[in-house]
Amino acid sequence: MSPYLAASECRGLWQMRSKQIVQTPEDAPWITRLIVDPHVAVPVGVAGFHGGPDRTGMVEIGYRVDPDRRRQGYARRSVETLLDVAHRHEDVRTIRAAVSPDNMPSLALIRSMGFVETGEQWDEEDGLEIIYEASASDFSESYRRR
Repeated sequence: MSPYLAASECRGLWQMRSKQIVQTPEDAPWITRLIVDPHVAVPVGVAGFHGGPDRTGMVEIGYRVDPDRRRQGYARRSVETLLDVAHRHEDVRTIRAAVSPDNMPSLALIRSMGFVETGEQWDEEDGLEIIYEASASDFSESYRRR
């Protein structure tokens, strides 16, 4: 495992998701996974959903790439994969991403993929976040044509 993925920032994520699987076992197929590249010896990041679809059909995506591996397309490919998974699931209507207003690379990525700003929220762990959403059905054709 990379030092980044073993660091306290990611360790907290693993602890939170481990508890989530115990409390809500049906979330297990949705939550965080490792981002791997067959040409790199260790995982380069993590990506997944915060949980399965809620009662309105919304899922929220999350991703983190090791700082040493950023700007190499891993986040984009991970988000593309998550969008494809969400689109293929019949219960998903809305895909959400919450991004720090200071995270310019993620803001640019999310906006380039058709997400629209819908509000903001305060996250106890991450602080202020801008909420972006996209329709799972809109994603299917418009994004695939790019």
